[in-house]
Formats: sequence, structure tokens, C-alpha cells
Amino acid sequence: MTTGFHETRFPLSLAFGSTGGPERRTEVVLTASGYEERNQRWADSRRRYNVGSGVRSLADIETLIAFFEERRGRLYGFRFRDRADFRSCAPGAEPGPLDQKLGTGDGETADFALQKTYGGAHAPWIRRVAKPVEGTVRVAVDGAEMEEGTDVFADPLTGTLTFAPSKIPAAGAEVTAGFCFDVPVRFDTDRLDIDLAAFAAGEAPSVPIVEIRL
Repeated sequence: MTTGFHETRFPLSLAFGSTGGPERRTEVVLTASGYEERNQRWADSRRRYNVGSGVRSLADIETLIAFFEERRGRLYGFRFRDRADFRSCAPGAEPGPLDQKLGTGDGETADFALQKTYGGAHAPWIRRVAKPVEGTVRVAVDGAEMEEGTDVFADPLTGTLTFAPSKIPAAGAEVTAGFCFDVPVRFDTDRLDIDLAAFAAGEAPSVPIVEIRL
């Protein structure tokens, strides 16, 4: 069995017109008395998209085919920019070092995982961020920004922060970060059905992609 991931991003020009978002798996059982019982099948959501709607020209089709063939269909994963959710901050803002809380120091732990929290009033969900965009990560300890590449090192392949030995957060110190990130995905098909006659009439092909766990 061969699995792998290519550290390349799906063309932004095609991603611009994509559709999709998070999905969850919930089992809903209707009891004999008419009440519902709901069970969460997945602890975390998974993103699913259709990038075919971003194809608008023959040049786009050529770009899509080349990218698809290089990934060998569903075989290799790749990065995808979800234009609705790719920052640690509010839409339109720039990531800052205080955006997301990552944890609390204990004086010994040097590694912290990047994450993004959704909600907060009732049942916030924490999303692990495995593919930050290199050069966008900003980190702070108790509000004081650290120098990335010297005080702390952000791994763009795993989303792990590693503090230099002399900069390990002290016990009780709050570690925060801001960043841009991609979604690790793969094609959810081994076949591209491109009808040039239909495309000329304004119909785009269906090209599903799905988030993968790394």
C-alpha cells in the first residue's frame, strides 16, 4: 500500500470558485414514543469541497488535469486553501500572536500544537491545524511575542511549535498564536468526467475533494 502527501497547494485560481465546508456524522434514532436520540459518530468534523465550480476555461481544465494526474487521482494528498476559513482570526483581519490559545506552560514542555477554537458559549470545538502557511505563524507567551525562527520554530509540515531550550514557557504561562493555514485533502475520485460540450454551455465538471487526517 502506498500513501503520501505532496506539499503543494491546489491552484488558488481554481479554488476561488469552489463550494463546500465542514461535515459531521450524527446518528439520529427516533424512538417509539416520538423522541429523538442523537449520537455523535465523529468526534471531529471533516471538510468536503467541490472544486469543479472553479473551472471556467479550457486553460483551467488543463491546469486541473495536470494537477489531478500528478496526484495520481486519490493516491496523494495536497494542500487546499479554504477561502472561507484559512486564518486564526476574523475574516479580513491579519493573524496576530494572541489569536488562539494553544495551552499553558509547565516549565518543561517545549512542543505545542497549533489549533483553532470554534465557538465558546456552550461547547467549543478545537480543531488541530496540521498545515500552517510558512512565514505566517506568530507566537506569544503571556502576551509577549516570540521571534519565530529564533525563540520558537514553527513546522509547516506538522503544525508543531518547538520552543528553544531557553524560551520554554514557564509554569502557568499562556501560549498563544496566530497563523494562516491550509487544509490537507485528497481527490475523492479517481476519474475526471469533463464534457467539453457541456462545459462550453456553462456547466463545470464535478471534482470532489475531501479532508484527510495526518
